[in-house]
Amino acid sequence: MSTIYDVLRRPIVTEKTNYMVTKLHQYVFEVADDANRTMVKDAVEKLFNVNVLRVNIINAPAKRSRRARSRRLLIRNAEYKKAVVTLSPEDRIPIFEGVE
Repeated sequence: MSTIYDVLRRPIVTEKTNYMVTKLHQYVFEVADDANRTMVKDAVEKLFNVNVLRVNIINAPAKRSRRARSRRLLIRNAEYKKAVVTLSPEDRIPIFEGVE
């Protein structure tokens, strides 16, 4: 990994993460496979100019299913790593802001 721009891949925006943003001040990102907590913290603080309190890393498993005829495994979605970043209550990241 060469730069902090390679650590964060994309924000994950769902109904659950929208609740986490508004009530808990937690933001969820898909991160690189070799990223760790300190790399994610440094990247978020530098890119968005906010104060990070905590970083939790979760490995999301692949979604698997079976074919009906041959009973072979089919992988629908690849596995990925995501980070839940907790910010101080006065900080916000404008990407996640929707209609309020």
